[in-house]
Amino acid sequence: MARAIVIYYSRSGNTKKMAELIAEGIKKEEVEVTLKDIKDVNVDELLKYDGIAIGSPTYYGTMASQIKQLFDDSVKFHGKLEGKFGAAFASSANTAGGNETTILDILNAMLIHGMIIQGDCQGDHYGAVAIGAPDIRSIKECLRMGGRFAKLIKKCTI
Repeated sequence: MARAIVIYYSRSGNTKKMAELIAEGIKKEEVEVTLKDIKDVNVDELLKYDGIAIGSPTYYGTMASQIKQLFDDSVKFHGKLEGKFGAAFASSANTAGGNETTILDILNAMLIHGMIIQGDCQGDHYGAVAIGAPDIRSIKECLRMGGRFAKLIKKCTI
């Protein structure tokens, strides 16, 4: 069975709620999913999963330092995450608060690892976003993102 992990850092609880929704969307597609707060993640775990989704609040237009530390620690696996699937999501305090730049920073790190990223031509193009607590639109996008991510993983890990 395909396996995914959803990793998040959340100070206010908004990004955690997004992570829970994305994990729910993954689970609905019958992909085994693990949900973890960044404080409970050991970088070695990344090797165990087919798909890795990472979410962060936006701080000064980029990911939280706790998420950046995970990527810094993952340098020891350079080349070993190649071909795994990646996805990113972010929350911010306001519109134009840096959600897309945060997501793109996470995706850039994943791409350097050789991970496979899928954009979205319909909804949140780079990954799910929320302004403050997830609203109806954000909830829908998180569930949809999780489902799409799971379908991609299943399609390519036969």
